[in-house]
Amino acid sequence: MAAERITRGFWPVWTLLFAVIAALAFGLQDWLPLEVLWIGGLLVLLGLLWALWHGIRGFRWPTRAEALERLDRALPGRPIAALSDSQALGGHDAGSTAVWRAHVARMAERAGKARASAPDLRIARRDPFALRYAALTAVVIALLFGSLWRVAEVRGLVQPGTTANAAGGPSWEGWAEPPAYTGLPSLYLNTITADRIDLPEGSRITLRLYGASDALGVEESVSGQPPAAGDAAPVDTASVRAVDIDAVRSGRIAVTGTGGREWRVTILPDDAPTVTITGEVMREADGTMSQPFTATDDYAVTAGRAVFELDLASIDRSYGLGPDPEPREPLVYDLPMPITGSRADFAEALVEDASKHPWANLPVRMTFEVADGRDQTGKSETETLSLPGRRFFDPVAAAVIELRRDLLWTRDNGPRVSQVLHALTHRPEGLLRNERAYLMLRVAMRRLDAALGQGRLSAEMRDELAEDFWAIAELIEDGGLANALERMQQAQERLSEAIRNGATPEEIQKLMDELRQATDDYVRQLAENMERRGADEPSQQAENNQQITGDQLQQMMDEIQRLMEEGRMAEAQELLDQLSRMMENLRVTEGQSGQGQRGPGGQAMEDLRQTLRDQQQLSDEAFRDLQQNGQQGSQQQGQQGDPQQGQQGDGQEQQGRNGDGEGRDTNGLRPGEGGDPRSLADRQRSLRETLRRQEGGLPGDPSDERDAARRSLSDAGRAMDGAEEALRRGDTADALERQAEAIENLREGMRSLGEALAQNQPNQPGNQGEAFGEANRETPRDPLGRTTGQSGRIGTDENLLQGTDVYRRARDLLDEIRRRSGEQTRPSQELDYLRRLLERF
Repeated sequence: MAAERITRGFWPVWTLLFAVIAALAFGLQDWLPLEVLWIGGLLVLLGLLWALWHGIRGFRWPTRAEALERLDRALPGRPIAALSDSQALGGHDAGSTAVWRAHVARMAERAGKARASAPDLRIARRDPFALRYAALTAVVIALLFGSLWRVAEVRGLVQPGTTANAAGGPSWEGWAEPPAYTGLPSLYLNTITADRIDLPEGSRITLRLYGASDALGVEESVSGQPPAAGDAAPVDTASVRAVDIDAVRSGRIAVTGTGGREWRVTILPDDAPTVTITGEVMREADGTMSQPFTATDDYAVTAGRAVFELDLASIDRSYGLGPDPEPREPLVYDLPMPITGSRADFAEALVEDASKHPWANLPVRMTFEVADGRDQTGKSETETLSLPGRRFFDPVAAAVIELRRDLLWTRDNGPRVSQVLHALTHRPEGLLRNERAYLMLRVAMRRLDAALGQGRLSAEMRDELAEDFWAIAELIEDGGLANALERMQQAQERLSEAIRNGATPEEIQKLMDELRQATDDYVRQLAENMERRGADEPSQQAENNQQITGDQLQQMMDEIQRLMEEGRMAEAQELLDQLSRMMENLRVTEGQSGQGQRGPGGQAMEDLRQTLRDQQQLSDEAFRDLQQNGQQGSQQQGQQGDPQQGQQGDGQEQQGRNGDGEGRDTNGLRPGEGGDPRSLADRQRSLRETLRRQEGGLPGDPSDERDAARRSLSDAGRAMDGAEEALRRGDTADALERQAEAIENLREGMRSLGEALAQNQPNQPGNQGEAFGEANRETPRDPLGRTTGQSGRIGTDENLLQGTDVYRRARDLLDEIRRRSGEQTRPSQELDYLRRLLERF
């Protein structure tokens, strides 16, 4: 209790003392004028007196009764108070007396177990800002990193010449502090017994002399200053002097007088850092470059950069590069520095993507620069190279990128770029296979024409057009084609172009992966087409009526990649042509029996497939309608800037339009792809009615799968209703979302219906006869040579898990499916397929 009361009453006293000691130990007195020190000292003294008076006034030594009361409250039943009580009633009753004695005995037993309570020294309520902890932390840091001897340096508080004697410490102190970037520790000169000291260049030596001004002195020759400037002006001629010396050369330093010392100081030179470009620059398939380098310094490299300057003399000044280029600042990238470890000697690699820079794939001069802590710099030898960037192998994409480069080279190329764009988009059939890329190119062309019609092309418009051209080239190069055969043919053409142009191994790997993916998509589509036509079709065959298996396709593509990596381009091209002919000859032939789909289940599936195709076609037309409306708005804006130029560029596009200029009649109708004059909303309603009839006539016995199919088709119907409403109010974007939802639900309903039919098929009458009749027919196979399933599903009934440990193989396949489904770079169709596999299995 005494400790609690002392802590609560006097905590401001030691808090204030700790704060003052910490401030003096860190040398606060050296920075404050003498008047401020006296005023501060007086305020501190008054604060201490008030804290002492306040603590003494509120302090009261605890009494014995208070201690017993405190102890009694901590025990159950208040046994100490019970021992001091007496029996008030029933003293003459033997039973009551016995009970009272038993009670007293029990309380005495409890009191015998009493122990003193621990003091409660928490005073957070009295010190809500934790000032006591802040002062304690400050004094601990002062003891570790400061000096308590500096408390005696308070000017005017001691008499001259008595400082050293009063403090009982040394008459001088000295420190040598190397530059911070060296990472070396400071040296306390009083503890160094050697006569020689090695210090890095730029070190700072600090000496403090205590005592009379004529008792101690300093002599030095390391600062390069005249002797009179070696001693700094004393802080106070009566007590303490401070001398700061910047060591820039080797020499002598000495403290003269009683107890003085002398050292020979050797200055270690700090050389400039060096950087070396090591190895050849590497370019990834996506255009990312990687340039390794090494950097060294005496202590640490602090920063670096790579500078790329255009090598104008090495450029073929033809076509769009003929005019003088517009001035551009050098391309600068910061060099990567090690996050952990030493920076005195390290190896790193500059990894950047300069594909969008105007100098991409043009000759440049590359120089690496590094700097150290003293701002000394070092440069590497200048290398001449072609600035790595992404390469486009599609001829149209490469042409668009070249136009982009010409426009960024100089805005004077604007008319030439416009002329080439007009020629490129004049008759795009067979050239621009991506309709979206064609529309984007037309919009960019009109924006360029409008800007040129207003005078010189602005820098902002040039940069915006450059971004548009890049997006168009990526769209053309990377695909977006809906037809699997065209995707495969495009991948083969790009690979052939890479063979002719000498692609890097990374580019070959990327193109081969695209070819494999496109080939897999094409074969999958062939298999789905064969299943849609029924299981009575002949097997998929290639040239000379030979079946192609998946392993054979994989071996052919591996062989093509091997030949290209070995530089045997002619053989690789010949094998690629053979693969192209083989894949083009794969055709799904029509069945000869004329039976079509067997049974009501097969007919229902075919009807749903037709509804799905019609819905997809309607969604495509709505998307094209949305694009054409946006294009017409851009055309009108461009025609306002230059009517004659707009008429000249849009002459062919005006054909087939009616008087209102929107491509529709006065009732808001637009001709369909198949000549259907009805509006998109009417056609959507017709599809909804068709689906409603199909939903009411689903075949098969009642089952969970059949109910799931019905629910999915109902969801598709509601999505169609929403699409029709959106089309009637002119919200095409919302209609596209509803149509996409309807398509997904239709696919899910077909999958569930197929599972229901597969479960009911063995119990349907007549199947035994069909199975017997099919025994003598050739087993249908898919394009990869696998026998197709006999239950109407896409796939095979063969046991694909060969071997003894089939469960382990199944687990490995499931893990692989999960891994591939997490790779977002895969095509969306493959990701959808993988997700369906995970949901099913």
